[in-house]
Amino acid sequence: MTASVAALTSDVLAGALGPDPSTLPVVSAFWLHHTTRLPGADVTYRNYYVLLRVGEVFGACSFEADELDPSYCAEASGRSLAELITDSPLPVKIAALDAYLAAVEPHHVSAEAEEIVLPDGTPEVRARARDAAVAGLLEVAEGTKVALIGVVNPLVDAITARGGICLPCDFNLRETASGLPVSRDMTAVVDAADAVVATGMTLSNGSFDVLLDRCRQQEKPLAVYAQTGSAVIRSFLGNGVTALSAEPFPFSQFSSRPSSLYRYPRTDT
Repeated sequence: MTASVAALTSDVLAGALGPDPSTLPVVSAFWLHHTTRLPGADVTYRNYYVLLRVGEVFGACSFEADELDPSYCAEASGRSLAELITDSPLPVKIAALDAYLAAVEPHHVSAEAEEIVLPDGTPEVRARARDAAVAGLLEVAEGTKVALIGVVNPLVDAITARGGICLPCDFNLRETASGLPVSRDMTAVVDAADAVVATGMTLSNGSFDVLLDRCRQQEKPLAVYAQTGSAVIRSFLGNGVTALSAEPFPFSQFSSRPSSLYRYPRTDT
């Protein structure tokens, strides 16, 4: 079983999981800066994404401001996934790794994935439907303490609506929309929790392996909701990751029409 992102990367580069990544060229590379501020909210979310297209799939990675310059796009198209996985800034490496694993097995053809079609409507309607699907991945009984690594306010609401006690952690927020204090100490929040929900952005800030090991050691269920690196996270199902909500590009926030995410239900870890 794969121990870490580094071990997974080595397997990919060795061609142990599918075709040689040097034979898979990137046909399109782009960079997105996206902001969101819902009506009545006092917080503007600022999101940055790097995306790489290989055949019919996209590899995706969100990152922090100033971590990657959009000029990378000028040289990425036409290069092989092996090149980008080997010698690129971390967000590009994760996006390239994600593109490779998604090309080997797209979410929409995976036998393990349950397709969830999000309804059309406003951003609030679609976000609440998405986050209810994510919250449903864990068995949240009354009083269950759930660490939320990467705060999304509708997901905070979905956890508390199920009777859970949300323990939020995020580098960019001090409190949730509902007034809960937000910690910056991931390990302390995980240690205090009964179960963990995390974002795929733990891949791009380098904390995923730490989180994975912590949950393995403490035998705590870990559900991940991922736009970033959703195919990468899938590689750890049953090996530290309990369940996954994978949302490949184009993401739900970029459309008001029905769109799909792919839920990989609870497994024994």
